[in-house]
Amino acid sequence: MPKGSPELTASRREEIVNACEKLYKTMSFKDITLREISAETSFSRPSIYNYFQTKEEIFLALMQREYEQWAEEVHALSTEHGTMSAEDFADALARSLEKRKQLLKLLAMNHYDMEEHSRPERLTQFKVAYGASLDAVRVCLDKFFPHIDRERFIFVFFPFLFGVYPYSVATEKQLHAMQEANLDFKLHSMYEMVYQCVVQLLGGAI
Repeated sequence: MPKGSPELTASRREEIVNACEKLYKTMSFKDITLREISAETSFSRPSIYNYFQTKEEIFLALMQREYEQWAEEVHALSTEHGTMSAEDFADALARSLEKRKQLLKLLAMNHYDMEEHSRPERLTQFKVAYGASLDAVRVCLDKFFPHIDRERFIFVFFPFLFGVYPYSVATEKQLHAMQEANLDFKLHSMYEMVYQCVVQLLGGAI
């Protein structure tokens, strides 16, 4: 770890993660390299190794940040509302995830690679953020829908999130292949998919 204040270290790490996020909006995971990430920062590529050992660790930090921000937003639902209907909660959860396109993309495409090629301490930090998102949803369920099977909801909903991105985003190549295969397939918005899933899982509470 480089010498310097904790504030400088945090600032440098954030700059690296921001650079990765910027590139990931237009490039694929496999095409992004540490060299390209460093080109988007204010310091050299060797300096990145002071903060992250692999490209995967940078992406994992990006996903960790996404989970932290999402967990904070979901937790706020439990403090800002006395009650919520199933439709209102589904709407709020769908809107919160609609803003987390990067999270859903990472879950669908590169989750395993990020975890497999990150140091244990980095993976633990990520799991803490992931756990916070689970807890935030649990708190909402306990408050708004105490009679449903909370763990069943968690068991279905969180794995479901891995499939939201590929069912809502497709490349021209994928669309052409589906047309050639005469595949009856319709893309749905991220909002629509999450909303319908949550409403169905809360069916007994409506």
